[in-house]
Amino acid sequence: MTRAELGWSGFFESQLQAEDDGLSPMRVVNVHRSRLTAMSETGTLDLALPPHANTSAFTVGDWVLADPRTLMLNRRLSRKTVLQRRIAGKEALQLAGANIDTLFIVTSCNFDFNIARLERYLAMANEAGTTPVILLTKADMAPDAALLRDQAAALQRGLEVVILNPHAVDAAAQLARWCGVGETVAAVGSSGVGKSTLVNVLSGASQDTAAIRENDSKGRHTTTARSLHAMRDGGWILDTPGMRSLHVSDSASGIETLFAEISELAPLCRFRNCTHAHEPGCAVREAAAKGTIDPERLSRWQKLVEENQAATPGAGTASRRGRTR
Repeated sequence: MTRAELGWSGFFESQLQAEDDGLSPMRVVNVHRSRLTAMSETGTLDLALPPHANTSAFTVGDWVLADPRTLMLNRRLSRKTVLQRRIAGKEALQLAGANIDTLFIVTSCNFDFNIARLERYLAMANEAGTTPVILLTKADMAPDAALLRDQAAALQRGLEVVILNPHAVDAAAQLARWCGVGETVAAVGSSGVGKSTLVNVLSGASQDTAAIRENDSKGRHTTTARSLHAMRDGGWILDTPGMRSLHVSDSASGIETLFAEISELAPLCRFRNCTHAHEPGCAVREAAAKGTIDPERLSRWQKLVEENQAATPGAGTASRRGRTR
């Protein structure tokens, strides 16, 4: 398997230095408590770690340099994209995957479909630098799946939404344009929405999948570890554990991209740090009053911004007394 087939690109090539001569680029496919499993052009192998190395500093999808003879890890290359989130009560961000090109946000057309939660996933995807694509599963459980598709597509400009039956014979073909040679995708979503089934279909692998309880549409089991799988079309897919809760933090630019219609009007507000809540001369609230901005969108934007500020260390709270322009 060539480096290009593993996802290598000019972004990583440009980071190589003269002192790296003799080292081999390898891609992390599993992170264990005390070791890393990586894949090179010659196959899959376990890397030897230098003293005091901390595996929590690495994540699935990372590119590292190692000695091909001793398999000793040398260093990690800078990430093109990184998917991470903050766990309540913990200071450090939890790494969920790196160098991901496309993020499949999987939700089912039942009680799991939730606009506010989808916006949180989108903010995380935007902040990570990945391209988000929403996949709607279990369309037979909704009276009008097309309506849900339209609601999801309206959440962000240029967002693609696919109604997908992972068990259908054409499921892989529907997603082929994101799964080509060297491409890396990840699947995120709640437990039981079909992520593991999707990974199985795209990779041909066999994982234990969760059944859905009919009374509440919740999954009984879920993936418990992150891993990278080769896909039939030549790309790579990263499966992630189901997220029971998703708290937004460290995602200011991701929120800005998600709510572009608000971000673009903000410079027209009278106050430089307008919260769009009560200040006079607020261009955003004026647009909401006229109907050019959805008032519910504005309300959800305010909640996300406040949540992000509260959960992001050092972000502080925006001043309510801004200066006029």
